Amino acid sequence: MTTIADTTPAPSLERLVERRIPGRALEAPFYADDDVFDLDISAIFTRHWLFVASTAEIPEPGDYLTIDIGPYPILVIRDDDGDVRALHNVCRHRGSRVLSESSGSTGNLVCGYHQWTYATDGRLLHAGQQAADFDKTCYALKTVHCRVVGGLIFICLAADPPSDFDDVASRTLPYLAPHQLHRTKVAAQLDTVEDANWKLVMENNRECYHCEAGHPELMYTFFPTYGYAEDEIPPRLMPAHARYLQAQADLESACTERGMPYEEIEEIAGRPSAFRIQREPLDGAGESYTLDGSAACRKLLGDLDITRLGRLSLHHQPNSWFHFLADHAVTSMAIPLGPERTLVRTTWLVHEDAVEGRDYDADNLTAVWRRTNEQDAELVVRAQSGVKSPVYEPGPYAPNEYQVDSFCTWYIDETRKYLRS
Repeated sequence: MTTIADTTPAPSLERLVERRIPGRALEAPFYADDDVFDLDISAIFTRHWLFVASTAEIPEPGDYLTIDIGPYPILVIRDDDGDVRALHNVCRHRGSRVLSESSGSTGNLVCGYHQWTYATDGRLLHAGQQAADFDKTCYALKTVHCRVVGGLIFICLAADPPSDFDDVASRTLPYLAPHQLHRTKVAAQLDTVEDANWKLVMENNRECYHCEAGHPELMYTFFPTYGYAEDEIPPRLMPAHARYLQAQADLESACTERGMPYEEIEEIAGRPSAFRIQREPLDGAGESYTLDGSAACRKLLGDLDITRLGRLSLHHQPNSWFHFLADHAVTSMAIPLGPERTLVRTTWLVHEDAVEGRDYDADNLTAVWRRTNEQDAELVVRAQSGVKSPVYEPGPYAPNEYQVDSFCTWYIDETRKYLRS
């Protein structure tokens, strides 16, 4: 018989982190406790590089978007020179948010409270009536570290961001370059607030143990052997594995002919800017994420000349995952809103010259990942409900969930470093 004991004092954050058992899920407080959530913002989301948008989302000077990282309101804008900048969206007068809309376009940045006015690079231009010795140069908007990698915008709130991001950028850029994201536009964007902790969202994304039963639309093109070691593939999946091996050989040949890297780089633990990148084949027609695997957009990205180039998948911790295909790209990010609420934003990009209704149908383009996102949202809500039960105990990961284990190991390592700093 299971007994329930709910009188045990909550462990300290340090103790909770130190007693994590490798190979098993995290304890319940990691997914629901207010103090752990505050720790996550401080140890993870203000100290690491975060994906926040693609350059296609702010294509022209003055275009901007805003986003909150914990208590930090952030403004990402393309300045008058066309450079992408990130600024704290906090007026230097009395702290009002300068821009309140989620996105838009502006000439100057005008605070709606007392009309302090800033240039798109953050310089203070106008502050009304001030004392004679007032120096405008001392009151620019505070900056946030910002990097653009192959059309992907990353920011870091730390005073000294992790320096290993330079290595990540240099190694991933050759994979991204053929897709020329700087020549794309937004075809669709979907915001979903999932009622679950951000770690459950990321853990769910790092395994496909649940895919066969949970994602029928995705499985038209996603090989069911993903995550299995060669000698651990169940007999029932061997026909799919044979298709995968042939598709992989064809993909490698096409990539070699075009000078495109495809090899796996997997460093999802053991470094601050943990990541994984690999170009892999798709099942079905092998061209795109659609219900039959055929291309969803007639206008291919960049200067790509064939549709059957599989999927280039990139995962970057703590908050993003991407799929780049010959005909379109899908970017996804997770931003924690609270201990049990997470914003998941998915954006579909197509060639800048693609015309809806002629080159692509938006419903067809987005169908697979829209449905997959809905299914994932349901799954993580079920997980959130379960881990809050007094009888929940962290269970063991299956071999094909090794990336989840690595993600949790990375999270614990980075949190431990913060607590000891």
